[in-house]
This record gives sequence, C-alpha cells and structure tokens, in this order.
Amino acid sequence: MSFLKRSPWILHYAATSCNGCDIELLACLTPLYDLERFGIINTGNPKHADILLVTGSVNEESRRVLENLYQQMPEPKAVLAIGACAMSGGIFHPAYNVYGGIDQVIPVDVYVPGCAARPEAIIDGVVQVLAILDERTKTRKRQRRAAVQAQERHP
Repeated sequence: MSFLKRSPWILHYAATSCNGCDIELLACLTPLYDLERFGIINTGNPKHADILLVTGSVNEESRRVLENLYQQMPEPKAVLAIGACAMSGGIFHPAYNVYGGIDQVIPVDVYVPGCAARPEAIIDGVVQVLAILDERTKTRKRQRRAAVQAQERHP
C-alpha cells in the first residue's frame, strides 16, 4: 500500500454550486461518516493536495480558478466531480454563462452523481480515487526505476 493511499490530502473547491453538495461533502467529514478514517486530511493549499473535490458547474470566473488549482497540485493527482452540476452543469446548464461540467476544463477521474450527492456516494468516489492514485504512484515508481536503470546501462 502506498503512502498516498494511506493519507491523501484533499482540496475542496465549490465552483458555482447551490451548496447542496458542499453540505453533503462536509457531512462526510463529521463523525457520522468519518471520511478521515481513511487518513484523509482536508487542506486549503493546492500544493499539498492529492485529490481535488469539485462541486458546482463551471463559468468563466470559476474556470480560471479551477485551472489554476489543478496546475498547482503535484503529481500524481486526481479529480473527483461531485454532483450533477460538476458532472454536466446540472440545472444551471442552460444558463448563458455556464460551460457545463468540470470535465470541460480539467480532466476528471471519478464522477459522483446526485443532486445533491449523498455522503455515502461521495465516500465511494473517494475510495475509487484512492485506487487510481495508488496505481499512478506505482506507475511513476516503475518509470523512475526504468529511467535509472537505463541511465546506469548507458552513462
């Protein structure tokens, strides 16, 4: 089991949501659901985050912020789109200023459906993201090992 799988740090960004999914996400951190049992720490700094949790649809203002947060996160990183708005724009999709889901701006690894998404579904999504992060970490280690071995053979 990799270090990331045991203690990932999450960064939550509420794009342009109605706050329904935000409240459900915060419920995941309470003792009733206890998302922290997976070793997860909620951080406010994208440079420390492994997982980006996004709620709400994307408009021009949130697009810039979302791209900036994603670019600041170190590799390996994963993105979780929470709720119908993050997936497709939800009820706000027909609005003139809404691009749609966050996958129009950044790559998304796991989608959690719902309006608002239930805490159980959010926790299932986080567990799926942990498996993705674990695989990416293993892949990066194999690539680094191969690069070191190639350099040793041909200095």
